[in-house]
Amino acid sequence: MRLSTTFAWTTSLIPQLLSMSHFAESKTKSGQRGDRRECVSPHRRRPLHALFVHLDEKVIELCRQELEAAQFTVQSDFVLNLTQCAEQARLHPYDVMVVEYPSQACKESQLLQLIHQSVAEIPLIFLTTGAGKESIAALTMEGPFEYVEREHLTQLPLAVRRVLNERKLRNELEEAKKALRHSQSLYRALADNPTYGIFRCDAEGVLLDVNLALVNMLGFESKVELLSANLRSEIISRHYHDPLSAGVATQTSRVAPVEVEWLRKDGTKLKARLSGRGIHDDHGNFAGHEIIAVDVTEQRTLESQLRLQASSDSMTGLANHGRLFEVLHSEICRSERTGRDFSLLLLDLDGLKRINDQHGHLVGSRALCRLAQIVTDCSRAIDTAARHGGDEFALVLPETSAGAAMLVGNRIRELLAKDSEEPELSVSVGVAAYPSDANTIGTLLYAADRALYDMKAKRPEPAQSGSDSQSLLPTSDAEVLPSPGPG
Repeated sequence: MRLSTTFAWTTSLIPQLLSMSHFAESKTKSGQRGDRRECVSPHRRRPLHALFVHLDEKVIELCRQELEAAQFTVQSDFVLNLTQCAEQARLHPYDVMVVEYPSQACKESQLLQLIHQSVAEIPLIFLTTGAGKESIAALTMEGPFEYVEREHLTQLPLAVRRVLNERKLRNELEEAKKALRHSQSLYRALADNPTYGIFRCDAEGVLLDVNLALVNMLGFESKVELLSANLRSEIISRHYHDPLSAGVATQTSRVAPVEVEWLRKDGTKLKARLSGRGIHDDHGNFAGHEIIAVDVTEQRTLESQLRLQASSDSMTGLANHGRLFEVLHSEICRSERTGRDFSLLLLDLDGLKRINDQHGHLVGSRALCRLAQIVTDCSRAIDTAARHGGDEFALVLPETSAGAAMLVGNRIRELLAKDSEEPELSVSVGVAAYPSDANTIGTLLYAADRALYDMKAKRPEPAQSGSDSQSLLPTSDAEVLPSPGPG
């Protein structure tokens, strides 16, 4: 709150003389520029809606003239007492209130109430006389206001600008406080959310602070325990710090999301997705990171399970038909790139229809699983075992010749024959090598299938029903495939 300074009589004459001189000069040049109030462009004038609480209309008019001369476009109302003032203020949004003091129409208690209301509503200017200047000083402790002596009305525009600027600053401050409270509320909602772990580290990646969600996420009892354990064994490793620093955008200080793997207190692994922003000090120097961590362990596990289900056979657990074709395509591309061969081994479980008819479909399904387990046991880590469909299985053998693949097939046959579980099982095999026997996926499958049925035709079979013997012949789909080309 500012109080206008007291001017000496001679000093107060200076602005009045200057104003009179300027007014006289403008009158002499009225033919060229017109009146001082008329020469101001309308778009540069500042609108002002004022409410006067004063008994003297002449004083009000003088105030209006001073404000108009100071580039204000004044719209004003006046009332005789504070009761009328309160009623009028409820009807119209005034920019400023000019109140006579002292005044017989305004009691001191009413003035104090008006001061308290004006802090949050309308800026207040007291228009006083030299005699009332001392008594108005007692009101300064009640709240902010301006006052102007009637003998120095030229200072009224300056006082108006001050109170308007102060109101603008108060409004901006209030908006900033609201925004800060809102931001703090959002931060508390985020920091207290059990889903999101939050931690802060310095420019070297040293952990400075964590929230309770991160403490619970990692299985610790308190922040102190986590921070102490991190100092000893670096649970939240600093290795994340380099990729985060590299991912900080220069304009937004945002951090590109990264995924890291942490160890919980009990030793289990936790996969966390980190995102956040880099922070800088007052001089613009990088000061560290504020990071949000989301536990995605369960999500990644579920995604892995879904990928496995999408590419595997639900009964045997081997790769399904779609996955088999993906592997064959990949192996053909690799072979063309490296010049190394690979082989495809097809296996057909003999007499599956007879097993289903004699023992039931549960035993038939079990027979398929027994063969799948033996095929898996005979496979290397780089091999791919798949259920091609029905009673037919496939084994892709990278960097394996046709002769070596046949040895794998014979081993599978031997192990299946030695299986003590009933009923006894046997399997027919066929081998094709890429690119010596075929150069596409279709011709490779056809070549292996032909080799498989050649083995079936040469082997003596037990007595079977007509329908079962018919199953040994190539299917109509196989017959329409083109004959295998040369290597």
